[in-house]
Amino acid sequence: MNPACNSTTHISRRTLLRTAGLSGLAWLTPVAHWLGHAQEQAPKGGSAKSIIMLWMGGGPSQLETFDPHPGKKIAGGTKAIGTAAKGIQIAAGLPQTAEVMDEMTLVRSVVSREGDHERGTYHVKTGHRPDPTLVHPAIGAVVCHQLNGPEDQQVDIPRHISILPNQWPARGGYLGAQWDAFKVYNTEGRAGNLTARVKPERLDRRLDDLQVVEQNFARRRRPQLDEKTTLHNHTIDKALRMMRSDQINAFDVTQAPAATRDGFGKTPFGNACLAAVQLIETGVRCVEVTLNGWDTHANNHAFVAEQNAILDPALAGLIRELRARDRLKDTLVVCAGEFGRTPKINAADGRDHWPTGFSIALAGGGIRRGYVHGETDPEGVSKEPGKAVSVADVHATLLHALGIDTFKELMTPVGRPMGLTDGILVPELMTPA
Repeated sequence: MNPACNSTTHISRRTLLRTAGLSGLAWLTPVAHWLGHAQEQAPKGGSAKSIIMLWMGGGPSQLETFDPHPGKKIAGGTKAIGTAAKGIQIAAGLPQTAEVMDEMTLVRSVVSREGDHERGTYHVKTGHRPDPTLVHPAIGAVVCHQLNGPEDQQVDIPRHISILPNQWPARGGYLGAQWDAFKVYNTEGRAGNLTARVKPERLDRRLDDLQVVEQNFARRRRPQLDEKTTLHNHTIDKALRMMRSDQINAFDVTQAPAATRDGFGKTPFGNACLAAVQLIETGVRCVEVTLNGWDTHANNHAFVAEQNAILDPALAGLIRELRARDRLKDTLVVCAGEFGRTPKINAADGRDHWPTGFSIALAGGGIRRGYVHGETDPEGVSKEPGKAVSVADVHATLLHALGIDTFKELMTPVGRPMGLTDGILVPELMTPA
């Protein structure tokens, strides 16, 4: 753990401002009072313990997924279907997801000012806009850093994992590279590079030879030995512990019953969603699963139909499987991309980037069930959706659902206090008390 970012060193806004008030800085007292009151009045944190992020790389069209506006010009012929949640419709390309919509919340009014792929990805994954002076941690890194109890020490595999290729995978940012997502590209069999390529006896001889080198190194450098000097030993120990652990079997979906695998769709993305369930059960805190291909500047309807055919069984299968294993109540599911697509269809029958009024789907972990929050203009004229929710507010709500103090601040390695989020909890997204 990066000591400069240890949660025990955080400074809360409330504590800072209370101290300022006691020291006679009267101009801060009203602000301190307001912040203290806001923190006391906020609903208690949720009981979620882990998060699965389904990342729709490229920016999915909200109109052909979760916000169809059937019969309107902006739909471009997109049809809608009813769902298990009374009064809620989604695009016709997601029939299995419609069957589990009673477990989900749709936020149809997410707003951002980042319309570039890289910047938009950074924003949605971290909850912060890009800053040239600092790299913020992705939410998975924050969750692993903040929820780091005794049970986590029993997990032999990384607790932050990214499955399938991702151009901008989740990072640890200022928390340190040790909180980066561990990248896995295949879930049919053991994850790559986790099994020795030589027989156990030869591996043992190699480790014995390495120990000889380490002992010689230690004799020469003993006066200067410290935690940084010997960090490579710690890294090797962790790698060997993982390689020898039965927990790495959680990466492999080939041992799951055929009917279970079929329920997720016979695709790499579907397999990865099943692996995410297995990993969460093993004690992993955050799994990011990527489905690229949503950048539909041309032939939008055809390409989204192909993507929906992959997403639909996988998302529905994920929710069903978590529910069947009694893990949905303590696992957050988030389905999001970097932005949405324009209400207007362009000359190439595509939709362009649209960061003002797109959709994020949520489920599990104390999230309200069968609910739609916000609305976009059915005529596609207004860029300001009803009940707009910023990306930062989504993050604040997710952290709250995980029982993480949204007022908490950490000290970055350069001594800069940085809040976990600048957003505000959206209480309507949480299960009513």
